[in-house]
Amino acid sequence: MVSTASVRWIPDGQLCPTVPNRSNYIHWIEDLLSSNLIPPISSSSGKVRGFDIGTGANCIYPLLGASLLGWSFVGSDVTDVALEWAKKNVESNPHLAELIEIRNANAAPFPSESEAIVRENILEPVEDAAMQKPHVLVDVVKESESFDFCMCNPPFFESIEEAGLNPKTSCGGTAEEMVCHGGELAFVTRIIEDSVSLKNSFRWFTSMVGRKANLKLLMTKAREAGASVVKTTEFVQGQTARWGLAWSFIAPINKVFRSSTPAKNHHSFMLEGLRRGHGAFQVLKSTEAFFLASKLSCKLDTSSFSVSVTLSDEQTEAAILHGDDYAGSLEDSSAKLGSVVKGISFRITVFEQIPGTLLIKGSLLNKALSGTFSSLFFQLEDTLRMECVSKAR
Repeated sequence: MVSTASVRWIPDGQLCPTVPNRSNYIHWIEDLLSSNLIPPISSSSGKVRGFDIGTGANCIYPLLGASLLGWSFVGSDVTDVALEWAKKNVESNPHLAELIEIRNANAAPFPSESEAIVRENILEPVEDAAMQKPHVLVDVVKESESFDFCMCNPPFFESIEEAGLNPKTSCGGTAEEMVCHGGELAFVTRIIEDSVSLKNSFRWFTSMVGRKANLKLLMTKAREAGASVVKTTEFVQGQTARWGLAWSFIAPINKVFRSSTPAKNHHSFMLEGLRRGHGAFQVLKSTEAFFLASKLSCKLDTSSFSVSVTLSDEQTEAAILHGDDYAGSLEDSSAKLGSVVKGISFRITVFEQIPGTLLIKGSLLNKALSGTFSSLFFQLEDTLRMECVSKAR
């Protein structure tokens, strides 16, 4: 930390993070931002701005992001010790000080009881409505602010005793840094809840996750909250494995409606080497979830193991304006809009070849917008291979 970010001392007992794992997280966010999967937020100035939830006394993520990539940050925390030493560590790096603001999250008002109930009901029943939870992002982020991303190394454990039982927890840390009621699942769920209110203020919402079982649950929660895109990755450093979760509410128009994709009316691919638990029905449900996340209308038919997908009129028009092909040849986009067949649809069917091997077929049900169909099908293939094949290895 001395050589990377000039952090020479943090208070006794505070979390001392491993730099390589944190650096991996920063570079993954860099990849997300450069992927152009979703467009930049409209108020973006071209300079990357991030929000670090629970920055800690070390302020490691803002210092790394600012020193390695020139990003600016707001780092929030709730304890006096963490806030004091985060500010001191920023001041120890005068060449980065203008890029980093440390913010007290406790200065934000607590949600009212009625608001807490509404927010909890977004994703799951209220366990204890009387227990008021502080906001993580809402009211900590100012009304006029916008960010390219938020990031978080959440409290992974439900109790300090649980943290002490983990032989791989070697970086120390206070109860506030390592423990919260409900553990990381509850904490990241609160970020997802807040992200619903701030969907237009962030391009990407992200968090590190310590347990793979929680990752799947949180992916589902993000989709249920209305996220249009959900992405994951794995960070492995030494004996420690962590996972990254990212989601966004911005429609991935530029990715879905790209005109450079070769136009075909039929596509197929094989998924091989699948374990039990990744059978035809599970892949069919994952296919449905993929298209629902892209805000497309779906009809699942379990008898034929197929998903029928329909683009709305607005999505059809957006595809044409982005240069997709269609039946016929007209000179200008206004003529295209008037002649294109509305309700463009296609069908994805899952076939089991032998145990552990599936064939996925896609068929466009008319000749319009074959480029968009091809693009979507290739994205589906990437998603299913990541979710099913990579997990089986």
